Amino acid sequence: METIQESLPNESVMAEPMTATAARALPTRLSLPAKGSCWYCEKPLDSVRRFCGKGCADSFDEEAEYTR
Repeated sequence: METIQESLPNESVMAEPMTATAARALPTRLSLPAKGSCWYCEKPLDSVRRFCGKGCADSFDEEAEYTR
């Protein structure tokens, strides 16, 4: 059995870089203000969330990619 230190990744090893799509999508999503409903399907939400789920967030990103 290994110790916790042995099971953690080496700090000098870089994490896998984000894909180009993920790098472009995150700033767009994060720049959207929370409006009380999903930005894609308009389902009512709390005052913090922007999308009701991953499916709507992914669909929003896909549409944003085609409208550039």
